[in-house]
Amino acid sequence: MYPFQQFTQQDIEILEDETVYRGFFKLNKMKFKHKLFAGGWSGVVTRELLIKGAASAVIAYDPVLDNVVLVEQVRIGAYDPTLKQSPWLLELIAGMVEEGETPESVALRESEEEAGAKITHLQHCLSVWDSPGGVLERIHLFVGKVDSTQVGGLHGLAEENEDIRVHVVSRETAYQWLCEGKIDNGIAVMGLQWLALNYPKLKMQWLSSSHD
Repeated sequence: MYPFQQFTQQDIEILEDETVYRGFFKLNKMKFKHKLFAGGWSGVVTRELLIKGAASAVIAYDPVLDNVVLVEQVRIGAYDPTLKQSPWLLELIAGMVEEGETPESVALRESEEEAGAKITHLQHCLSVWDSPGGVLERIHLFVGKVDSTQVGGLHGLAEENEDIRVHVVSRETAYQWLCEGKIDNGIAVMGLQWLALNYPKLKMQWLSSSHD
């Protein structure tokens, strides 16, 4: 075994950072060099970088009924008329973190906007990069307690053209849908896998709590 030591942010040299498109997201053209594992420096690497910023996602879990709240909405990135899979995806509650917001506040706000869900006991699970080879987006995953009998129906902000259907399913059903490929987006897969590892601890904490 050898000691694990990684390069740092200072081991990349940015040569060019040009914004080539600015719309709902921003696209930059990057040129950079980086240190090599064998020593020395790389040649010039050119990449397009889609800048999305940060987003929060919430595993809305009901420990009493052992249910999970999922949302369904159309995603243009999943549109391909040659495929049989629907471009309406089953997802966790999620939303982008805008300037001046915290990931925690976005998690709570999006829960109400997307699912009409009042979340308590919000806990941070983990933060990950989403496809960092060409996308700048940091995903902050949270878990929160919800009364699943109080959520359902259609939600979303009309001014943002959101059309969201809420599903309340058992935790085991959510796992089954994941295994069957009905749930096939990375954040939901990651969140449900986290829940599979941690739900016993959550139930013990939340069901023994004397307050919501």
